[in-house]
Amino acid sequence: MDERITVYADKMDKTITNLEGELATIRAGRANPHVLDKLTVDYYGIPTPLQQAANISVPEARMIQIQPWEKSMLKEIEKAINMSDIGINPTNDGTCVRLIFPELTEERRKELVKDVKKKGEAAKIAIRNIRRDGNDAFKKLKGTEVSEDAIKDLEEELQKITDKKIELVEKAVETKSKEVLTV
Repeated sequence: MDERITVYADKMDKTITNLEGELATIRAGRANPHVLDKLTVDYYGIPTPLQQAANISVPEARMIQIQPWEKSMLKEIEKAINMSDIGINPTNDGTCVRLIFPELTEERRKELVKDVKKKGEAAKIAIRNIRRDGNDAFKKLKGTEVSEDAIKDLEEELQKITDKKIELVEKAVETKSKEVLTV
């Protein structure tokens, strides 16, 4: 593959990786420790990812247990969860914090699917913008030692890659939507 195309393909891959990370944080009925990925706690004045301040486990299908390395962190962890948009009230028993995931209502599931589709659409737009940037860069090659046919080939190659990446986004959105709607 031409290195001029590789640059844009790599950017598209990063967009898909980002989307997969965002989709992992959307909860789907079952307890998924990834909903806590973006949470940070105040650890001696330093914002620290929750995973670095506590042990996170899933002892039951709809429960996440957070065991801090230090008991003094319980209040901070509780505060961070309450401030987040997870929408679950933590219970603190003095040694660990538990998050009990209620069954999702049909209405909430549909809202989550809409959110999943919005994130997918944003990823598709980002990929198309990368394609546009690539095509603009290729058009600037006109008048240089690169032939018109070579520029056309680069544009076609980039379009094929774009189509593949958008297909991957659609598959990821479809998979997550099914997961959310499964009771």
